[in-house]
Amino acid sequence: MPKKNHSGDGTAAPLPVPPIDTWWWLSHKGTTTSFLCISLFALLIRSAVSMFPYSGAGTPPKFGDFEAQRHWMEITTNLPAIDWYRNGTNNDLTYWGLDYPPLTAYQSYIHGLLLRFFNPDSVSLFSSRGHESYIGKLLMRWTVLSSDALIFFPAALFFVLVYHRNRAKSQVAWHIAIILLNPCLILIDHGHFQYNCISLGLTVGAIAAVLCGSEVLTCVFFTLALSHKQMSAYFAPAFFSHLLGKCLRRKNPILSLLKLGIAVIVTFVIVWWPYLHSVDDFLMVLSRLAPFERGIYEDYVANFWCTTSILIKWKKLFTTPSLKFMSLAATVLASLPSMVHQIFSPSNEGFLYGLLNSSMAFYLFSFQVHEKSILMPFLAATLLALKIPDHFNHLTYYALFSMFPLLCRDNLLLPYLTLHLLFTLIYHSQLPKTKASSFSFTNFPGYVFLLRTHFVISLVLHVVYLTIQPPQKYPFLFDALIMILCFSYFVMFAIYTNYTQWNFSSHFRSADKEKKQI
Repeated sequence: MPKKNHSGDGTAAPLPVPPIDTWWWLSHKGTTTSFLCISLFALLIRSAVSMFPYSGAGTPPKFGDFEAQRHWMEITTNLPAIDWYRNGTNNDLTYWGLDYPPLTAYQSYIHGLLLRFFNPDSVSLFSSRGHESYIGKLLMRWTVLSSDALIFFPAALFFVLVYHRNRAKSQVAWHIAIILLNPCLILIDHGHFQYNCISLGLTVGAIAAVLCGSEVLTCVFFTLALSHKQMSAYFAPAFFSHLLGKCLRRKNPILSLLKLGIAVIVTFVIVWWPYLHSVDDFLMVLSRLAPFERGIYEDYVANFWCTTSILIKWKKLFTTPSLKFMSLAATVLASLPSMVHQIFSPSNEGFLYGLLNSSMAFYLFSFQVHEKSILMPFLAATLLALKIPDHFNHLTYYALFSMFPLLCRDNLLLPYLTLHLLFTLIYHSQLPKTKASSFSFTNFPGYVFLLRTHFVISLVLHVVYLTIQPPQKYPFLFDALIMILCFSYFVMFAIYTNYTQWNFSSHFRSADKEKKQI
């Protein structure tokens, strides 16, 4: 029998009323209902953003990423698979040649069939270049929306179900909203126009498979992610080191590694089969995936090479082969601490931090990084939002700000501001209470002042970028200032997350410790 609450005079007193919770209704209905409701809202937001311009809208002769994706549909639906990556009369690789792995090509083929069924002119060979009809744009936007709903959303649900087994339902609902209303991903996929939701969805599926102990499924999902976008390699050190560390702790490590290797090879062979009949065909595809001739960076991106190029002219001082080696060495060195940690002490929590640290290392130091590449470390940080809420809030701000010039060029200022505001409302609707880390930058004198100064400068740069013309001698001055500001924060964030990974409490290490298999 439940115990009654009595007042001092012996009469029954009213039970205390629980405080009003922004997420009460959703959490009361359970994880599945929360996910469905938030998903519908997330799809509505994506649809609203898709009504704004896209990359290269109305700017011939090459337009932008929207035209690139449409052109790949044109090529894949009109030419045999073996010619998709080969330069020829019907496939001029200088005009948005396909430069992603085969799974992207298959995706383009499937979407191209849809466009050809409803609007044949949008994918007809040659004559469809620069096609921007209303129905064509509507169908293109729908392909991204459906890809998001069919791949990224289920993967997010898979992750939430396996990661939040014993957490308050209100915090689970909050985390679902943070993942599905990721402002960076929405702006790039549904504004700028790309299909990052597919590779990121497959990556999230692979992460969830790790957390539930299905390592073969992990290998299948992550190989598919790599076969869709080569930037998924940003996460490869974390997957490799974590799975290796787990296998080495077992009674038969060679057998465990062999099983995972077979899963990777079989998946790879199935996806790449059309290009495995000859070495030349395989190398032809690989050459398209690594465009080293473009240089170590393009445009203004908040990574090490671009930021330091203000003082050190890397492209003039070093040859491309030298820069390839230097960037590889720097990336490996930056990834090494988190990899070593997971090889010798694998844990689910450490794995999530490893994903964040390896992807940030790639973003900061690897060859040919784009502004949009911040999506990789930002995804990993999103999965850790409940562990590092304050730092995640700051990272979201600077990740968005690092793409601000790109989004302004695409005329996406209003969605940028709106999604930023929406994220702020969601973030502050229920701040998760987490145990303070033993290490925090707030313990360092002057850090809070530095962070506030960064923020004020960023606000000024927002206004300056929109209202003042840069000097003719330095047309990209404001872009460079934004890059420097964001880079400085990313470095501080990377130091913090690497240190945190190496300083888990013994509670987390013992909770995830895997027993020796008999």
